[in-house]
Amino acid sequence: MSAAANAGGAFSPFGDITTLMVWQKGIIQFQEFFVLFIPSVVNWLVPAVIMSFAVPNKQPESGIDDIKLKRGALVIIGLFLWTIATAVSFHNFLKLPPVAGMMAGLSLLKIFGYYLNKTHVKNRLTYDPVKAEQRIGQIVPFDIFAKVARAEWDTLLFFYGIILCVGGLGFMGYLGLASNIMYLDLGPTTANIIVGFLSAIVDNIPVMFAVLTMMPEMSQGQWLLVTLTAGVGGSMLSIGSAAGVALMGQARGKYTFFGHLKWSPVIALGYVASIYTHFLINSSLM
Repeated sequence: MSAAANAGGAFSPFGDITTLMVWQKGIIQFQEFFVLFIPSVVNWLVPAVIMSFAVPNKQPESGIDDIKLKRGALVIIGLFLWTIATAVSFHNFLKLPPVAGMMAGLSLLKIFGYYLNKTHVKNRLTYDPVKAEQRIGQIVPFDIFAKVARAEWDTLLFFYGIILCVGGLGFMGYLGLASNIMYLDLGPTTANIIVGFLSAIVDNIPVMFAVLTMMPEMSQGQWLLVTLTAGVGGSMLSIGSAAGVALMGQARGKYTFFGHLKWSPVIALGYVASIYTHFLINSSLM
């Protein structure tokens, strides 16, 4: 699951934190990320085909037969799409950081949440069981702050601590030294492939933050390569990506570090195949 999530997010600025960081830095434009679509599909398809032989051919039973949208659900879906469009538009046309568009969308969501909170049915005597499934907050009102409070704060603090450490290394000059060794001595292609393996060990977010702090001179194809390798390279270990760390937190005991480790060679095979595909179809950008 974490490998699929990372591969699916590698070709879109909003698909992963690493791609979002590169896009916000202005190195690659929004539409230019989509040339990584086919390499990302290859990265997912190779391990998926191999893993499919180990997955039982069963379909789990659904616990809920009839699912109905809650009150305000369609508006919230519309606000989500509007927020994505606003973030892209703010960055492309107004030269504002995408976070401005995201915060604008969050503000509208909070305003709409306040409306849902104030208009929910307060009198329990008027509770209608027929309409209960269609009303959000029939008993408990909709509260956006409660949704934020249930975020994975342990995971967020984990990333905050690592990025803080990377910033300290950059301040002391160690990242500059690493940049000279990797990108000048080894070359950008080798360095960017190594970045993918480092992402699996350290985590792809701080590794990409370190690369952006170094800001080596590279072609567009090489920046796309490091975006790909940092994004999907973290799948080789469960601690290598936000998806893996979050999944370990949510599925404690079911998804573990060693359980993921036995599939690492298969995921690494997909990693190599995606790099080869990138060089094959995007050679003109290198």
